[in-house]
Amino acid sequence: MNRHIAYSALAVALMAGVSSPVSCAQEKTGQTMTLAALYNLADRQSQKVRVSEVALQAADEGVAAARSGLLPSVDLSIQGSYTGNAVMLSRSFSTSGTTDYTVPGVGVVPVPNGKQDTPHWGNSFIAQVSQTVYAGGAVRSGIRMAELVREMAELDVKTSRQEVRFLLTGYYLDLCKLGNQIEVVRRNIELTQKEIEQMKARREQGVVLQNDITRYEFQLQSLQLTLTRLADASAIINYQLVTTLHLPEQTVIVPDKDALNMEINAVSAIPDQETWQQTAADSNLGIRQATVAANLSEQRIRQARAESLPSVAVVAENNLSGPYTQDLIPKDCNVNVWFVGIDVKFSLGSLWKNRHNIRKARIEHRQSQEALALAREGVENSVQANYTDLLTSCTEVKTQLKQVELAEQNYAVVQNRYHNDLALLTDMVDASNMKLSAEMALVDARINMLYNFYRLKYITNTL
Repeated sequence: MNRHIAYSALAVALMAGVSSPVSCAQEKTGQTMTLAALYNLADRQSQKVRVSEVALQAADEGVAAARSGLLPSVDLSIQGSYTGNAVMLSRSFSTSGTTDYTVPGVGVVPVPNGKQDTPHWGNSFIAQVSQTVYAGGAVRSGIRMAELVREMAELDVKTSRQEVRFLLTGYYLDLCKLGNQIEVVRRNIELTQKEIEQMKARREQGVVLQNDITRYEFQLQSLQLTLTRLADASAIINYQLVTTLHLPEQTVIVPDKDALNMEINAVSAIPDQETWQQTAADSNLGIRQATVAANLSEQRIRQARAESLPSVAVVAENNLSGPYTQDLIPKDCNVNVWFVGIDVKFSLGSLWKNRHNIRKARIEHRQSQEALALAREGVENSVQANYTDLLTSCTEVKTQLKQVELAEQNYAVVQNRYHNDLALLTDMVDASNMKLSAEMALVDARINMLYNFYRLKYITNTL
């Protein structure tokens, strides 16, 4: 486990002047927090979660943009122009001579070739409305793809939350372990100091040699150095935890022992492996993401097929423009034309050009199906391995409970003999160290069991 800092700050505060790091930690105010409180803070303040939430907002807009494909398209065009004089030429491209022009109701009128008076200032107003009726399923498929992308983004948010929560869990449990180690070292320091005082008194009586005292003073210095290292490690973890939660740097997070003990007691009633496997199959985000990816690849096949199908749209247009220059003699007037019709488009080239895209989409869909099966296989193996680790850690806790019981019995016997001058202080210290070490191992075993339990929840994404 690789976790982070705060619990030792509480234990350090109990050490009152044993070392300078302890004094520094004592100046900070401890804030007792449960894992649930850390999770809530992380959901609101974690930068990783924020990034995924912004991506989800972008995916929401993508769905809205895709659905707009069902709406009609309205195009407006306004144009102003300057038109030069028209030049009429004979069939031999000459400006000399005349050209016969038939005027309805009048007859044939000869018109001289060359420049023709033309209205110069022109305008054009065009309004076109089109509604796609059929596009081979491309629009509906595009909407479905956008919805799947949004679902993937939503799963990314949940994945980020699970990852941050598991990271915080590791930090939190590491603080507990460091706090226990600091407490054990502190008690050993107290016992070593007591032993040195007793040995100095006996040396004055000529019973103990100076080198015995020196040996225990060396042990005291080693314990104080260990205490300093543990306090520093605790400070590092606390800083990482506070940074992840975006809290003030001076914040010292203290794990809630009562809440942890309740969690440890709850682990004893863990469900069987089949229940965990079913939970993972239903809730694991990796499996759900692979499922969405498979559905997305299926929609890509439909999109590829749609490119080989015709598209049909209803079109209405109104065109108001002037001057009218389509006649032999331009006229200075506005002409309004409107029409309603059906626009059918079909690319014959797509019949042989698009087949490779369809095949590629089918292969990618098959690949996504294989990836889904692989994800399920990996989760199943992870659940089995971590469930086994959890059972092993439960057995370790039972073993450590027995060792604590034996260590307490040994301590009681040695303590009784010491009070009756039948044992040395060294025997007393050894018995005390054995008892403290057994108690520390028990607490660490419980924390390891709790860590394996949370890891199993992380794999099933139920943190």
